[in-house]
Amino acid sequence: MKTLFVCSLALALAAPLGAQGAPKFAYIDSRAVLQAAPGRAEAEAQFQKEMQAYQTQVQRMGDSLNTLVAAYTKAEVTLSPTAKETRQKAIRERETAYQDRVRGLEQRAQQRQAELIGPIMERINQAINDVRQQEGYAFIFDVGAQGGVVVAADTTLNVTDKVLARLRTVAAAPATPAPSGASMSAPAGITKPKTPQR
Repeated sequence: MKTLFVCSLALALAAPLGAQGAPKFAYIDSRAVLQAAPGRAEAEAQFQKEMQAYQTQVQRMGDSLNTLVAAYTKAEVTLSPTAKETRQKAIRERETAYQDRVRGLEQRAQQRQAELIGPIMERINQAINDVRQQEGYAFIFDVGAQGGVVVAADTTLNVTDKVLARLRTVAAAPATPAPSGASMSAPAGITKPKTPQR
């Protein structure tokens, strides 16, 4: 799920700045937070299990299409123009059905992934915001985000361990995956992970 759940834990929302001085800043490493998040391993295992079923369906359909194309190629020189046209049409229809099915399975995989990781990401966002509020930070930056711009930072500003400690208290119970048909909108600041391509 390192590649599956690679995502940007965006900046926590800025608190209203008081008149008590300069704003405080901190940072986390979202990769470490996500790796240690309660329920992540279970969600990953469930997703991988369900993906195997999808991949098996796609593999069977692809094998069937390849067999059809191979049989046509082998017999092509002996076929009449009408027979060629009929078999080519059958191949195109099978190919279209295959592509439609693959797209449908990819969409379902993305939905299921969002259902499984959504509750975990909500708890992570909550933990980050709780630490930000409790410690009085104006911003918490993410040095683990893809395309991040932080190139150097004072390690005393790293609050990853505080976020993880808070996350463990927020996640008193293991993450319960949403039911298979439930729709889940992504929490603010979170980008949905990309589904592996076939």
